[in-house]
Amino acid sequence: MQSRHELTFVVDEKRSAVNVFMTWVARVAVALAFVFIGATKFNNDPNGMWFKLFEQIGFGQWFRYFTGAMQVTGGLLLFTRWTLTVGAAMLACTMVGAMFVDIFVQHAVGYALVPAVLLGIIASVWFTGRFGGT
Repeated sequence: MQSRHELTFVVDEKRSAVNVFMTWVARVAVALAFVFIGATKFNNDPNGMWFKLFEQIGFGQWFRYFTGAMQVTGGLLLFTRWTLTVGAAMLACTMVGAMFVDIFVQHAVGYALVPAVLLGIIASVWFTGRFGGT
């Protein structure tokens, strides 16, 4: 008996409208959250949370502005497929930095869980945006 070998191609299945909608809801939610979080870093109140935290970090207040700009820009770059990877990378860098600050500057290892979860959400949004067909 002779075996038959076939060459088959895998074709991406068409995603349902609900799946595409849910993917976009997640992407927009993450983008808007980081635009908002980044925008709050531009508040110059010396009694504000970000002002005090960036004083503890010790790089100066320019670093607060830089981080805010990274987060606002990264959030906005999530909106197109062409800039999704760059935006996700920018946001991921700020979350890795936040984890280091929580652990080594604030000595609050448990606080590092929040940016770690956000990093996972960013990775998920990036993955579905790159490989999910939206």
